[in-house]
Amino acid sequence: MARLNVLLLIIVIACALGVVTSQHKARKLYVELQKEKDRAQQMDVEWGQLQLEQGTLAMPARVERLAAVQLLMQTPQPRQIRYIRLESGMVTQP
Repeated sequence: MARLNVLLLIIVIACALGVVTSQHKARKLYVELQKEKDRAQQMDVEWGQLQLEQGTLAMPARVERLAAVQLLMQTPQPRQIRYIRLESGMVTQP
């Protein structure tokens, strides 16, 4: 009978340790999950900011101004424009 009690006590202790270990792992995983959710939210905010910035930087008026000022580009004169027909590959003038 004493052996059975000792065996049952060992089993109960092993189960208790298993429960404690499982709870500890679950808490660690929960903390990690919360960190990843926070990180995902920060990335969503950053994505929104980047989309806004891209929209601002790609505005046609801004691109045209930068092309004129920094690259010294200008709209070509009508006589400088050439049209290409895609089906025949011939160059024509207006």
